[in-house]
Amino acid sequence: MSKGAPRTPAWWFGDAAVPVWARLLAPVYAGVVALRGHLYRTGLLRQRRVEVPVLVIGNLAAGGAGKTPLTLAVVQKLREAGWRPGVASRGYGRRDEGVPRWVTAETAPEEGGDEPVLIARRLAVPVRVDRDRAAAARALAEAGCDIVVCDDGLQHYRLARDVEIEVVDGTRRYGNGRMLPAGPLREPVERGRCCDFRVVNLGHAAEPGGTGFGEWPMQLQSRAALPIAGGRPRALASYIGIRVHAVAGIGNPQRFFDMLRALGVGVVPHAFPDHHAYRAEDLEFGNDLPVLMTEKDAVKCAPFADARCYSVPVDAELPAAFWVALLDRLARLR
Repeated sequence: MSKGAPRTPAWWFGDAAVPVWARLLAPVYAGVVALRGHLYRTGLLRQRRVEVPVLVIGNLAAGGAGKTPLTLAVVQKLREAGWRPGVASRGYGRRDEGVPRWVTAETAPEEGGDEPVLIARRLAVPVRVDRDRAAAARALAEAGCDIVVCDDGLQHYRLARDVEIEVVDGTRRYGNGRMLPAGPLREPVERGRCCDFRVVNLGHAAEPGGTGFGEWPMQLQSRAALPIAGGRPRALASYIGIRVHAVAGIGNPQRFFDMLRALGVGVVPHAFPDHHAYRAEDLEFGNDLPVLMTEKDAVKCAPFADARCYSVPVDAELPAAFWVALLDRLARLR
């Protein structure tokens, strides 16, 4: 059983009936989105451009799609190609969200946001959090970055962008296809046609599949569990046939649970809301079974994690042709 319940409404991605209040509010939300887009397209609302290329990674459907693993992979490829990337993010859920901040590996998640801290710890690149992503991008450019990668921000039109990547959950796609709050869509599905690339997150599928024309498959690979309190990594395969507590406070916790089950791990699932602020008691399950959690959750649980607790990092893998196409597009902007 879950100790916490995800906030994703049951009707977004399931067969539950959409409440009347949600159906009535959806056209209002859609109208506001359409008006805002029109104001930016006509120049009545002005975009801010920085002097370096900007690449935005985002999604149309709320509820998590796999943006951060893709961001990590993109930033790593950019560094290998000779770029000096920096990452701009809002830092959702952090304390004092209105205060811009540089995020490093030492930054506490409640100060910098869980995903920005994860990125800073994994890659040691400049990370700037700011509600105004245009200001964050400008700060990164002034700090010496020659390209800015936005983790989320597809709808943050104030920042002019050169390349957009839409990330789609390969299982849930666009849910019931309705706009918020009747469905998960932040913008109409047609908005995705304006993006330069569409990446479909297939999770830990053994074989690529489930992609359509013009879509790039992304698979997530997990090979080891890292002890959060310190120690030697442990192969995930060593948990086959063993019961574990699986903790996930991400947009789609089921993806993490399914991955472990596919490996043959006996999962006792504990789903928490996305960006959940963990406390030590959240990990008290009444026994000493191992606790496996996503890397994003481990960032926040590190201060009180004990020897039972392991982080399971994931790496995004995409076809070589995708990287050729992306780097070629960016090279023309250099």
